[in-house]
Amino acid sequence: MVQAYILIQTEVGKAAAVAEAISKLEGVAQAEDVTGPYDVIVRAEAKSVDELGKLVVARIQGVDGITRTLTCPVVHL
Repeated sequence: MVQAYILIQTEVGKAAAVAEAISKLEGVAQAEDVTGPYDVIVRAEAKSVDELGKLVVARIQGVDGITRTLTCPVVHL
């Protein structure tokens, strides 16, 4: 299982709607709207790095109101 945090910037006033829409996607464990340089932080899970990439590029980035994403895979040191 691959896990990652996805940091998302949204259009002004869209953070809550983006978080709500993303929280309904399969593979998303949690989506929270936050303050700071990013507007939404998502915890996602996938079977592989390729599946994680598909989730981010094909599904999450397709949500209306997103301007930029940054994917941070979880590592176990």
